[in-house]
Amino acid sequence: METTEREKKIYVIGHRNPDTDSVVSAAAYTALKQAQGAKNCVAARAGKPTPQTEYIFNRFKVALPEFLPDLVPKVAYHYNPNIRTIGAETSLWEAMEILEKNEIRVLPIIDAEGKYHSLLHYSSFAQKVLKMINPQQKTVIQTSIDLLASVLHTQALVVHNEKEIRKSPIIIGAAEFETFCEHLGAHIPENTIVITGNRVDIQKHAIESGVRALIVTSGTMIDKNLREKAIETGVSILVSPYDTASTALLIIYSMPVTCMSNSTVRPVNRNDTTRKVAPLLSTAPGKSLPVVDDNGYAIGVISESDLYNEPNVELIMVDHNELSQGIEGIEHYKILEIIDHHRLGSISTRYPITFINKPVGATSTIITNLYQENRIPIRAEIASILLCGILADTLVLQSATTTAQDRDAAEYLANITNLDIDSLGKDLLAAASNISGRTAEELILQDMKEYNEGGFNFTVSQIEVEDPHGILARKEEFISMLEANRARGGRLFSALLVTDITELSSLLFIAAEKDFEQTLGLPKQEDSVYIMRDVVSRKKQLMPILSEIVERYQER
Repeated sequence: METTEREKKIYVIGHRNPDTDSVVSAAAYTALKQAQGAKNCVAARAGKPTPQTEYIFNRFKVALPEFLPDLVPKVAYHYNPNIRTIGAETSLWEAMEILEKNEIRVLPIIDAEGKYHSLLHYSSFAQKVLKMINPQQKTVIQTSIDLLASVLHTQALVVHNEKEIRKSPIIIGAAEFETFCEHLGAHIPENTIVITGNRVDIQKHAIESGVRALIVTSGTMIDKNLREKAIETGVSILVSPYDTASTALLIIYSMPVTCMSNSTVRPVNRNDTTRKVAPLLSTAPGKSLPVVDDNGYAIGVISESDLYNEPNVELIMVDHNELSQGIEGIEHYKILEIIDHHRLGSISTRYPITFINKPVGATSTIITNLYQENRIPIRAEIASILLCGILADTLVLQSATTTAQDRDAAEYLANITNLDIDSLGKDLLAAASNISGRTAEELILQDMKEYNEGGFNFTVSQIEVEDPHGILARKEEFISMLEANRARGGRLFSALLVTDITELSSLLFIAAEKDFEQTLGLPKQEDSVYIMRDVVSRKKQLMPILSEIVERYQER
């Protein structure tokens, strides 16, 4: 079986702990790229969708982007699927031809179900064939009549049990007749394969003794009476076009490839990390190992040199531009594009890329504009989720981050979908503000972003509620979880912005090092909770305040 060539995959992906705008942008921009011919683009997400996001994708019947837990370098991103695999009953001759013709070092052997069985490689073959041709031992091979006929290119005159594979001693009928009879008598005839030329006496005795197979060399035909006798006694007769010496040499290659393959070589899984696999490859035969999927099916081969090649994954980042907010392992891959509406971080690339960053309320607005600029019609379901992305990230066009571009894009999408902005906005806010039955950890992590300012690391999460008193009643639970998150990451602080979507103001829950919290200078609601009047945007309103506080703390 031959596998198809691996195509490089481009993941379009948002930030960790993605919000609605992040997931929508990934799905909608992937649809745009595919409409432009980039069929290898795949929408992805770096975390669990929020209830609001799930509501949107379910309502408009759009598949959620593929979940990627991380992009830590794995075998799947480096292995070679363009390989040959062969069945366990393939002849050794055919297997060796494949190795030579394709100039490959190893050849995975699969069972009848397509699952990995063993590995053929030159060192294993050399070791086993040397044992087999040891002059101190009798030559015994495991083969079938069909394999003999295929490898020796014989003319089959009489065939019995041609598919059966079993071990057979090999006797060359070239000695004196009496000596041959002695040699044959030392074996069980029905298991024995006899190779001889035009020696009628040996042919007759072999057939009468009921040997498993008689191979007559140099194209010599046998007497018709002997042929009839072979039919009666169950002896297979094959006529080889080669001389006796060549036939005896080639017969070894009629064995199933599993007789020479190495079953002790264990495969690696496509999801194994390259860090785990690298030391295994350094000691593997030919510095190569077979690759299997989770069900044990052979899907490729990975070699030590493959680890130094570019991975078969590239990225388009949407709704973020800082590596600290990207999926784990993002730094190992080529970034083709960035489309975002946040502040610029410290990202750098070794090559020019497409970088679109606009001061608008939602990345979904930028994606909508790109559809318009490229004159690509927006499918109704994609227009629907884009509209939701804009409304979710701008608090239904009421956030301080909302621009005229956001309003124009929302109106454009509402016209395509025939959706009412106010009615849809209420549905989205209701889906976002439902926190019943959800743990503090889940709510903090659902939209948490990590930042680095002046050498300090911190996180800021945000949730939207219709009434913040429910969160205040669970204050100890939330502060405890924020403190655990802060301590675990060695951070300066971890904060949660609780936005009241009815009053368009927020409360800031914060767990911080004591000397830092003393420098906040924010109006306090109660211990560890601060009033952020008229603040609803983490990006445009809260982050400038926190950046100034951190800078002041650094300079103290």
